[in-house]
Amino acid sequence: MQLRSGFLATLALSALAGTAQAADEIVVYTARIDELIKPVFDAYTAKTGTPIKFITDKEAPLLARLKAEGENTPADLLITVDAGNLWQAEQEGVLKPLKSPVIEANIPAQYRASSGAWTGLSLRARTIFYSTERVKPEELSTYEALADKNWEGRLCLRTSKKVYNQSLTATLIEAHGEAKTEEIIKGWVNNLATDVFADDTALLQAIDAGQCDVGITNTYYYGRLAKQNPALKVKPFWPNQADRGVHVNLSGAGVTKHAPHAEAAQQLLEWMTSAEAQNLFADLNQEYPANPAVKPSAEVAAWGEFKADSVPVEVAGKRQAEATKLMDRAGWN
Repeated sequence: MQLRSGFLATLALSALAGTAQAADEIVVYTARIDELIKPVFDAYTAKTGTPIKFITDKEAPLLARLKAEGENTPADLLITVDAGNLWQAEQEGVLKPLKSPVIEANIPAQYRASSGAWTGLSLRARTIFYSTERVKPEELSTYEALADKNWEGRLCLRTSKKVYNQSLTATLIEAHGEAKTEEIIKGWVNNLATDVFADDTALLQAIDAGQCDVGITNTYYYGRLAKQNPALKVKPFWPNQADRGVHVNLSGAGVTKHAPHAEAAQQLLEWMTSAEAQNLFADLNQEYPANPAVKPSAEVAAWGEFKADSVPVEVAGKRQAEATKLMDRAGWN
């Protein structure tokens, strides 16, 4: 079940809240779209017999709904994208800290909340992409180097309003401090070839069309686009391999604080970190498994291996406010 309309979603939630739920039923609020999450839920139901009802909406409305519903929420699990959003949900008090040996064994600590309130389920690298016609890979090195004068009029960026870029900036602050990071971001803004883009797909298409030569996007957007257009004249580059590594973020989930079926929700969450579910996540959305024992799909593996930044992803949430203010000061719209 997927309800994209906020009005319809509200009606559906009211109906759910007003009916008695079976003891083994799980209700999920998810910011992941239907085609990316339904096969995972279907596999769990087929395996366990546990029915799963889910409501799909944007991150902010889901968080607001959980806060408004409080103890009366029908939701057992929250699934969303980016550690910044998960950290925000934790700070708003809508998630229940868990002690799960299963999750701790399956998912590295850097991809989990230190409190146990949420865990990553799938990973994506936010990396540099370049035109194969106008850029040689040896011209590229680091995120920071995109601020150099030789990239003036050649860079594309997505809007700073998207949490993905806020998280990237937050990790730059963690690595360099505010002053140096602001200098880097101002360099990026000065090098823009055009106005910022609303989404990563449009940015990649702009590189392919010659509107700019380089940009920064999440890998799974490239995976989707390359599948649709095998002739795409764009490739990924893995920056900062001589120092901290590529910025990696995630989609993840946590059991809600007032989950009517907390035990069942935890069992679902634990299963989603298992090899069986991790393979589904990886194959459905061209993402990397959060469980390191699981290999990425053949398409993703073909992009090559890279060293990832080892900074805990919850830093993206802790420094989100700093990052947002800094991006505004630097003129990143």
